[in-house]
Amino acid sequence: MPTLYVTATGSRVEKHYGRFRIMRHDEVLLAVPINRVSGIVLVGHCGITTPALQTLLTNGASLSLVSRTGRLSGRLVAPNARNITLRHQQYKRSHDPQFCLSVAQQFVHGKLINCRTMIRRIGRADRHRQHQFPERTVLIVQSARTLTQAIDRIPTTTSLSELRSVEANAAKAWYRVYRIAVRQGFHFERRSKRPPKDPTNAMMSFTYMLLKDSIFSACEVAGLDPWDGFYHADKYGRPALALDLMEEFRHIVADSVVLTAINKRMIKHKNFEEDNNQWRLDDVGLRKLIRLYERRLQTLVFHPIAGRRISMRKIFEVQARQLRKTIENDDTTYVPFCLK
Repeated sequence: MPTLYVTATGSRVEKHYGRFRIMRHDEVLLAVPINRVSGIVLVGHCGITTPALQTLLTNGASLSLVSRTGRLSGRLVAPNARNITLRHQQYKRSHDPQFCLSVAQQFVHGKLINCRTMIRRIGRADRHRQHQFPERTVLIVQSARTLTQAIDRIPTTTSLSELRSVEANAAKAWYRVYRIAVRQGFHFERRSKRPPKDPTNAMMSFTYMLLKDSIFSACEVAGLDPWDGFYHADKYGRPALALDLMEEFRHIVADSVVLTAINKRMIKHKNFEEDNNQWRLDDVGLRKLIRLYERRLQTLVFHPIAGRRISMRKIFEVQARQLRKTIENDDTTYVPFCLK
């Protein structure tokens, strides 16, 4: 079921018989059947009435509150029966250095494989410009080679810090390609998070937040604790496991959505607001980016474990459940999702 995103400043979610209604100044902006909503995300200055919130939690759905710059303020979920045995196993595994390294290597392997796939796709899409700018071809080929070398190094890493170093070097190659892939008057020099210092980074921060929230929900569906991870260091207020599982989808979902928004001119400079060198999308831009993100999550992709084409949103759950099996069984190896 889809997530309901509320972006209009000053709007609120109400329950009206069997529907959730988004209201603003007594005007109905949208009405959605309650049984079709798996969660609600309030962006910026939006609200929800108590009856609507109670209905949402009764149905086992979640409420997320995020800022317009893509910062998650908090999540509200219904109390449900926890698989305490699974949680104990997860916490025990998170203190096993060898298990953490083994699983983390798979997370990074999936991420870099998908990153290399994206670089090659960018190269194919850029062919018509390569005779004019041969240096672009050289950069893309070199970056893909760097990713291949990084992928080959992953099995030889002996610590999480060494693995993070391999990932960081690969990320530099990715951002070099990403910089030339961004067109239509936008630019990207480097990743800036808090605050995002240009429109491209503003979109990246927001889509990363959306992706993290989706993976968070997948972890909960699988019965895992999204806060206790194996690769990302435990830090107060950071959902480490959600960030772990997010890695293999970062480029093929979030970065891909941003490139599509820019290069197909779906979002333009007029859709941004700047305040003290901090960029953010306006209401129109937010709706367009969310629509693109949801469309990406509904895309059907072949998953080798499922043995059929399933939505990207469902793939999140399949990967979370596979990680659960890895935690529970010593003879089960986590296999990341790699886009062909």
